[in-house]
Amino acid sequence: MTMTMPIEPSAIEGKVVLDHVIPSRAPWSGVVKKGQILRIVDLEGNQSGDCILYNAANPEERYSAAQTMVAQKNIFLALGTNLMSNEGNVMMVVTADTLGRHDTIGGACSCESNTLRYGHHTKHQHACTENFLYELGQHVMGKRDMTSNINWFMNVPVEADGTLGIVDGISAPGKYVDLLAEMDTLVVISNCPQINNPCNGFNPTPLRVIVTEPRG
Repeated sequence: MTMTMPIEPSAIEGKVVLDHVIPSRAPWSGVVKKGQILRIVDLEGNQSGDCILYNAANPEERYSAAQTMVAQKNIFLALGTNLMSNEGNVMMVVTADTLGRHDTIGGACSCESNTLRYGHHTKHQHACTENFLYELGQHVMGKRDMTSNINWFMNVPVEADGTLGIVDGISAPGKYVDLLAEMDTLVVISNCPQINNPCNGFNPTPLRVIVTEPRG
């Protein structure tokens, strides 16, 4: 069932065409048309939203972390970042950001990586890879279509020796990021179910997605 929450008029501009709460641990996907804005809201704070982007008309064109980092000369995503495709095109642009920094190098959790990192007893636990595979299946895609992903609201600092850390989040209830679509974009989100590291504060919670378009 789609759940909605009252829209705060001061926080939303344009005509709302979608307002949906992604339950904790669950996936979601939808096409954001060129010129529309997708707002992703961290409702309760410190919840990572794993995300992959595809050209809705040609899914062979999809988000590229490498192209994005090269274009921005930065490993972190923030206000003004162009989210680039594997063909060098801008897919979406970060037009508002109340957090300040998001990850695109930490990857997505899987049952296999959980087992390796946290022990065999975690093998049964649901993970982002499974969420992505389920949601991609709704669009006639599969494992070969999985690619580099974004981790909205996730805190992955790079240590002095070059290693990556997955540490306590820097988000808070109500923090959000706005993405302006520069092409019709299929957005696939896994509301991360990870409970073995601090990326979700050890307690997965819902995310909210709102799509708006200009009025008139």
